[in-house]
Amino acid sequence: MKPLHYDLMQLTRHNGEGSYANRANRARGLQQLADELHEQGYGLKSARNLAPKHVEALVRRWKGAGLTDATIRNRLGWLRWWSDKVGKPGMLPADNARYGLAERTRFGGNRAQKLDPETLSRIGDARVALVLQLEAAFGLRREEALKFRPIQADRGDRVALRASWCKGGRYREVMITHSRQRELLDRVRATVGAGTIIDDGRNYIQAVKHYENTLMRAGIRNGHGFRHAYAQWRYKVLTGRDCPARGGPTVDRMTAEEARRDRSARLEISHELGHGRLDVTDTYLGRRHAQPGTRESAA
Repeated sequence: MKPLHYDLMQLTRHNGEGSYANRANRARGLQQLADELHEQGYGLKSARNLAPKHVEALVRRWKGAGLTDATIRNRLGWLRWWSDKVGKPGMLPADNARYGLAERTRFGGNRAQKLDPETLSRIGDARVALVLQLEAAFGLRREEALKFRPIQADRGDRVALRASWCKGGRYREVMITHSRQRELLDRVRATVGAGTIIDDGRNYIQAVKHYENTLMRAGIRNGHGFRHAYAQWRYKVLTGRDCPARGGPTVDRMTAEEARRDRSARLEISHELGHGRLDVTDTYLGRRHAQPGTRESAA
């Protein structure tokens, strides 16, 4: 094994952020990057030798091979992780426009789903029903809800999500702001005691498969739409109006004070969802600004 390949393998083994699937995908991706650098004549002896010229060379290669902007953005994500872990967190610019790439189209339509009693009644498993309710009540991801251990997470006025449960290994807290959230946490604790929502005898991978099969039998495509609904509910609580995804105005049609509240609400919601960037909220809430050439922009 070449030195760089070995160095990257060790780097991924000793940095376990994210789900098992994300870690495995990242490890494969980094080995692929090492192959590509070697093929271009860059014999890096250590992962710490990564430099901007190597990133530029890789991007040129990918563009020459006709890879899509989305694929290149994903590979740049691996490079950002790599540079961060070797003590060079600012080496790659945060804006992909630096590499001539189009940014993601954040809003692809309102994907929010309401978790109503009729929907819950189709779930034939009490623990899977609790997972969906945690997604809807706190905006949790599927992994976060499955690994949720109330004896550790429930802090009375907030839930504290351990880094090992969260995407990217990012610890976060979500405040309890409604009595229904409190009631749900009490029901979760009564069901699982000191354990997690994952049944005894199942590991995480088996629990995910059981969750997916249960939703499929209930006619639910996936549970992520309940997380979208949480974000939109929080936006209305924080601003007093519907978000653009639900027909509310973009900032182009707000007063200065309304625009300030919009930004503040989006930053709070981004934190609660475990992101940390304002633009990510476009996916859940709709774009802040009207798109040029649309009826909305002309209003």
